[in-house]
Amino acid sequence: MPVDFLTTEQELNYGRYVAEPNDVQLARYFHLDERDLAFINQRRGRHNRLGIALQLTTARFLGTFLTDLTRVLPGVQQFVAVQLNIRRPEVLTRYAERVTTLREHTALIKEYYGYHEFGDFPWSFRLKRLLYTRAWLSNERPGLMFDFATAWLLQNKVLLPGATTLVRLVSEIRERANQRLWKKLAALPDSWQTARVTELLDIPEGQRTSPLEQLKKGPVTVSGPAFTEALERYIRLRNLEFSRLNFTGLPAIQLRNLARYAGMASVKYIARMPQQRKLAVLTAFVKAQETAALDEAVDVLDMLILDITRAAKKTGQKKRLRTLKDLDRAALILARACSLLLDEQADDAELRETIFNSIPKSRLAESVSKVNELARPQNNNFHDEMVEQYGRVKRFLPAVLRDLHFQAAPAGEHTLSAIHYLTELNGSKKRILDNAPEHIITGPWKRLVYDAEGRIQRAGYSLCLLERLQDALRRRDIWLENSDRWGNPREKLLQGEEWQAQRVPVCRALGHPTDGHKGVQQLAVQLDETWKTVASRFEGNAEVHICHDGKHPSLTISSLEKLEEPPSLHRLNSRVRLLLPPVDLTELLLEIDARTGFTREFTHVSESGARAQDLHISLCAVLMAEACNIGLEPLIKHNIPALTRHRLSWVKQNYLRAETLVSANARLVDFQSTLELAGRWGGGEVASADGMRFVTPVKTVNSGPNRKYFGSGRGITWYNFVSDQYSGFHGIVVPGTLRDSIFVLEGLLEQQTGLNPVEIMTDTAGTSDIIFGLFWLLGYQFSPRLADAGEAVFWRVDKSANYGALDELARGCADLSKAEDQWDEMMRTAGSLKLGTIHASELIRSLLKSSRPSGLAQAIMEVGRVNKTLYLLNYIDDEDYRRRILTQLNRGKAAMLWRGRSATGSAVRSESAIVKVRKISWGHWAWSLTQWYCGTHFICRKP
Repeated sequence: MPVDFLTTEQELNYGRYVAEPNDVQLARYFHLDERDLAFINQRRGRHNRLGIALQLTTARFLGTFLTDLTRVLPGVQQFVAVQLNIRRPEVLTRYAERVTTLREHTALIKEYYGYHEFGDFPWSFRLKRLLYTRAWLSNERPGLMFDFATAWLLQNKVLLPGATTLVRLVSEIRERANQRLWKKLAALPDSWQTARVTELLDIPEGQRTSPLEQLKKGPVTVSGPAFTEALERYIRLRNLEFSRLNFTGLPAIQLRNLARYAGMASVKYIARMPQQRKLAVLTAFVKAQETAALDEAVDVLDMLILDITRAAKKTGQKKRLRTLKDLDRAALILARACSLLLDEQADDAELRETIFNSIPKSRLAESVSKVNELARPQNNNFHDEMVEQYGRVKRFLPAVLRDLHFQAAPAGEHTLSAIHYLTELNGSKKRILDNAPEHIITGPWKRLVYDAEGRIQRAGYSLCLLERLQDALRRRDIWLENSDRWGNPREKLLQGEEWQAQRVPVCRALGHPTDGHKGVQQLAVQLDETWKTVASRFEGNAEVHICHDGKHPSLTISSLEKLEEPPSLHRLNSRVRLLLPPVDLTELLLEIDARTGFTREFTHVSESGARAQDLHISLCAVLMAEACNIGLEPLIKHNIPALTRHRLSWVKQNYLRAETLVSANARLVDFQSTLELAGRWGGGEVASADGMRFVTPVKTVNSGPNRKYFGSGRGITWYNFVSDQYSGFHGIVVPGTLRDSIFVLEGLLEQQTGLNPVEIMTDTAGTSDIIFGLFWLLGYQFSPRLADAGEAVFWRVDKSANYGALDELARGCADLSKAEDQWDEMMRTAGSLKLGTIHASELIRSLLKSSRPSGLAQAIMEVGRVNKTLYLLNYIDDEDYRRRILTQLNRGKAAMLWRGRSATGSAVRSESAIVKVRKISWGHWAWSLTQWYCGTHFICRKP
């Protein structure tokens, strides 16, 4: 366990005056009330009264006494001296003339004000217990635990011990918590499981890798064989029977970290561990990897079904093109026959003869047959071509039915019964099915499932079930028991007594009343008042007009005019450029590290205490290589120990991870927020989100197709968040180009910096009523720049209300009674998201995927419609609001442009897979943020 985790800032601030306290701090810690003055005035001599007053106020502010009061800042001395009617604080120099004075005064203060020494019982015991609880339940960085301990000591009037004493205490407690975790985990497996899991480290004869290394590797392609391999990997882990072990009472976050550590550490290193720790690491790995393997197998299944659907569509389109001439020829013949049929002058008695004289009967019959053969129904989904791929499907479908144990909600019971029916037929070669559940057979599938005699054909039924299974899995009407991503999201919400205990605090924290009727009434009143306010000002709004060209009235919103840059801005730009010194990128990175200490956040993957001389130089080199995408080669210097090939490779493998990059990024963001210029830009309450696209040249199941961005290949989107201080506080890797709005909320909830953004600006990003509703429930303001804001539906609650010129726009009526009925469920959902029991993207997907929204989804939609209307009304009413959204979006795009310029290497190297892209993205962002911070720092620096 490292004992040098304190940052330079923490070392300088601990028990010392660093900067003059602000007005709030002076009033809180240095104001002397009547009780204080009575105590102080008992001392003789002005120097003694000022000295004991400064010792008292310093103990309140710093948590310790000073042996040399000349270290107290002049502003503090003056503030305290004025309250004691002492004109010249210089008398303080006489305070140290008598050696015993300090000891006597500190003893008097401790007795009179109730201060305690750190070693006094029970104070150190209480602190150890609190720290141990935090170390056991969370994965807090030691620096945060140190800050918590310092704050707790100050709050409880316990004098601060030496910094090294507190550092050692934090390190020892973290080590003790780890030892306890290893002991409990090692005691869970029985002797058979212990033997099996230990064998994972042994390399079988004739093979080059151990079973553990094989189990670490997930699927990389989407195909039937890839799914079979992924499923076999899951079965190998499931057969170890670790899912039946009782992990109750063990902190989930610690188990995840231990499993992640096992996934990154070498097999040789794990094999050399003490038996207890080795077994604990392997136990955590198997438990987590079993769930991950199941998730990945179902991911491949989902994408495989998509691939089959896509292939069927492609085949169907090709067939359509090939047969189009035949269809046109037949249609023209039938059109001629119909024109003769519609001729009013034709004799009805001779009509057939007239038609057959013009078009031979055989040719007409042939045309009818051809149209029936080639024409497709309006709702055609290329099901015919899907059935043609049954030969491909039957290679993996038996494994799906046999090895995946599905569960169902009431809406998925029919699909589950069909799964059970086909499972019983596994191994049978029957082509015609008897007594098969028919509820899953929808209209478009009937002609492909039933033959001419009305019997159910196995090929069509299997493909129909596969389509229904995918739909039910996505809506979570069907789920898997031991899955994380494909499990039952309802079980992850706060339940029973836990929710009742959290109900009032959650509602209070989110700013909503516990009473549903009161909550919807407040929302209805807010909407009504906003409608009336905007309507009253609409006549004077020259930028927005009502248009009646379409079926419904809509709004025309004028584009924002460009703001001309005044000459003073150009002069300022020139002066700012002079403040930015020419500096090599490597020097810049090292300087920012010296100022912020962000490299201290990078810890060894397995040996938490492992450090090396000049490690920060190696880390900066690796970070630059990854962020600029140039590789390690240009940075290798054989004559510098910190830059040798071996050192840089070791650092890259053991220190550069997603969680360490997140921590380093958080420190940079927090430093940026303390700079004066950043504070002038904004307070960190506003942010924007946008995505960058990366093509993935290698195959990976985490990428997705999109011809607009990736051509014929596949890729990912790195969705990143930028605050109004130009700092990037979070980033999410998204497969392909999934709906951006799914991940916006997740970014706000899961970001780990000190910023607290409450309003998010995005592009249209696939917004929906549910997204607006969830943002409102969680107390955030969603402000997308809608491409069709004027065409959007505006909603009202009161049907009888008259909103003047805007009344015709309010053509939708929100039914808030649904929200009132589901109020407690909505609060429970919002509380679960806020407390992190469920991921926002997982919940949103289950709500958005449903074609039959649940009562909860409908309630969230209704409040979302109201919230969206509130946003739209403010958007059309306030040009400054529209400009503020555009300004923040431009900040995010400027940051993306900056990062694009700093990436001097190729877009993504051929060796990259999804993990590699994630590292480049995070490293790239942290790297560009250091450049932003550097610019901000030098601009703020006094000449």
